[in-house]
Amino acid sequence: MTPESLAAVGLLHEQTGPVASITLDRPDVRNAQTPAMWRALAELGASLPEETRVVVVRGAGHSFSAGLDRSMLDPAGTAEGVESVAGLLTMSDEEMATTIDAYQQGFTFLRDPRFISIAAVQGYAVGAGFQLALACDLRVVAEDAQFCMKESALGLVPDLTGTKPLVESVGYARALEICVTARMVGAAEAVSIGLALTSVPPTELDGAVADLAAALTAPLPGAAVETKALLQGAAQRGLDEQRRLEREAQVRRFREVAALMAGQ
Repeated sequence: MTPESLAAVGLLHEQTGPVASITLDRPDVRNAQTPAMWRALAELGASLPEETRVVVVRGAGHSFSAGLDRSMLDPAGTAEGVESVAGLLTMSDEEMATTIDAYQQGFTFLRDPRFISIAAVQGYAVGAGFQLALACDLRVVAEDAQFCMKESALGLVPDLTGTKPLVESVGYARALEICVTARMVGAAEAVSIGLALTSVPPTELDGAVADLAAALTAPLPGAAVETKALLQGAAQRGLDEQRRLEREAQVRRFREVAALMAGQ
């Protein structure tokens, strides 16, 4: 995607060597999200260069993302030709599910094993914002971060792929309580329950994320890719299957390392 097409939906993309930075750039509305943004995220994710090893997602200004742009829920609140969430109500059940699937792809690309994704969260991460942070492998948060799964307060459910990583991070009971009560989870609690890696003062967030990205790009690319793939499905596999996959991955690693040493 071109910088101009990304800017039109409120996104910025910068590539610095193996590190891709994706910024939600609508600070005037606390980086509220739209269907057009979700579709652009999916397209951007599919077009990231092969050398990408880390993807950092952040929000411009003082908030990560306040969630869905509420104007998207008002059929009369969007311009003609602009895709809105309210437009889902005009569709059949099958069409609605297919459209939501397309929206979800703006989140699922962050789980691609070929890179590690980091959410740099400052201020509010609400609803779709919370789910975008959850779509990332790792979360580093500022001390003012506030997470909230707001969907239940609107009579809805989290449908942008946030439920699975939330349960994986904090367990079923805590995930259920966070979702159904729609309460705020602050930075200190997020770290204590395993939702975030660490919290730092807001002025130190960019530096902490940069240090983490540097550490993640230090090993050989194949080692990081294989390790992420092994860990992603470990909880759902039996021990014998996991052992087999470890063996197969290690054979590939030994072969690549040996080839590199031979070529020196």
